[in-house]
Amino acid sequence: MNVSEAIRTRRSIGKVKPDQVPQEMIEQIVEAGTWAPNHKLTEPWKFYVMQGEGRDILGNALGDIQAANAGDTSEAAIAAARESGRIKAYRAPVVIGVAVQPSKDPKVIELEEYGAVFAAIQNMLLEIHALGLAAVWRTGEPCFHELMNKAFGLQPDDKLLGFLYLGYPDMEPKPGRRQSAASKTVWLNSTADL
Repeated sequence: MNVSEAIRTRRSIGKVKPDQVPQEMIEQIVEAGTWAPNHKLTEPWKFYVMQGEGRDILGNALGDIQAANAGDTSEAAIAAARESGRIKAYRAPVVIGVAVQPSKDPKVIELEEYGAVFAAIQNMLLEIHALGLAAVWRTGEPCFHELMNKAFGLQPDDKLLGFLYLGYPDMEPKPGRRQSAASKTVWLNSTADL
């Protein structure tokens, strides 16, 4: 599969089989993330590969956040929320958390660090697709919650930017659609073009 084909045919696929993914493939996916462009070569990414019971870290964090947001800190509420979170964390045999750890160098622009990690995630999604696997990139408020940072041992300035749920596809992807590039492009050949 060439790059153009991979870009145009990759789709988010949320339903995957429970079959284990070979370690070599997972390593190849993470390695693809490390080849993303990044200003000043800061390599601001951190990857958390969760399989088996390792997914409980994510499930417990999702549950703790759900319980905290509900304002109910009783043992029963936390246990129920953690079970709900665990179910979410076990939707795929492999979950890769991807975090940004921005450089402390004052010459580095923090927003560019986020951009680099988003590029790493796109590299990983394309690698997943090229390997014949399926994935969905999940984000949302729980991703950025301080309890999620705590669960993964991240500092306050660090952020999880998403979780890639991956495995072998168990559904047909929906056809892709985009607005034309022409509708989103302004050609500037002189200052009069604005």
